[in-house]
Amino acid sequence: MQYEINSVSADGVDIFYRSAGPKDAPMLLLLHGFPSSSHQYRNLIPLLSHKFRVIAPDYPGFGFTEVPASRNYIYTFSNLTTTIARFLDALNITKFSMFIFDYGAPIGLRIALQRPEAIQAIISQNGNAYDEGLGGPHWAVRREYWATREPALRETIRAKSLNFAATKAQYTTGTTKIVQPESYTLDWALMSPPEKQEIMLDLLGDYGSNVQLYPEFQKFLRDKKPKLLAVWGKNDPSFIEPGAWAFKKDVPNAEVVLLDAGHFAAESDTYEMSQVMLAFLEKCNL
Repeated sequence: MQYEINSVSADGVDIFYRSAGPKDAPMLLLLHGFPSSSHQYRNLIPLLSHKFRVIAPDYPGFGFTEVPASRNYIYTFSNLTTTIARFLDALNITKFSMFIFDYGAPIGLRIALQRPEAIQAIISQNGNAYDEGLGGPHWAVRREYWATREPALRETIRAKSLNFAATKAQYTTGTTKIVQPESYTLDWALMSPPEKQEIMLDLLGDYGSNVQLYPEFQKFLRDKKPKLLAVWGKNDPSFIEPGAWAFKKDVPNAEVVLLDAGHFAAESDTYEMSQVMLAFLEKCNL
């Protein structure tokens, strides 16, 4: 089964999303990362939709979601979370499992803080919630920028992170598999306009608000003990392997699966990812 594309108005935004699967099947929400969109799940969705109703939205500022200029949207993770929560309301989604990756982790976990009763299971794929999961020297520059908002640091981040080579490297570093070039090519095409780069820099600057929420995310995990799988591209230089194991501190029964992959493991190892996900969700009786 392939997927459908559609859009729905929520929070003053026309949210583009991909969906597939029986309308009465258990709901599985796929939350994408930076610098991508629901396009990153184009090959994964058909492998899951025989058992689940799969929904994958594009956030404001990403992919094909359209934000009217009159909306005067402020690009923060708090606002992205509000928009995706209202997207769920627009589609009458009240209970779901979620696959959280990269930016999708703080968005999904913020929703979990607001709607704990809605969460049936969590699959985190390089979706970090612990300080020990932050790897690589670029985090030092970003932490300094979070603290100071120094314009020169913003330009340093632009030079290092917002170019075609850096976009491609996020997909290809850490994997020996062939990565389809339309993935990173589309990401860069959508991100390269000057106004989109400013949005990306605003969000990179706001990422520190997620790190500040790590204790609250961890308390949610510790108190609610959700069914949880951390499936990790173990060669990811940004969200490193210790971040997967850290989930077991708060959810001792969490499953941890390591794939010989990089950051975009669901892109390079799509079939393997789908099988790990389906096996886990079957154990959850979903």
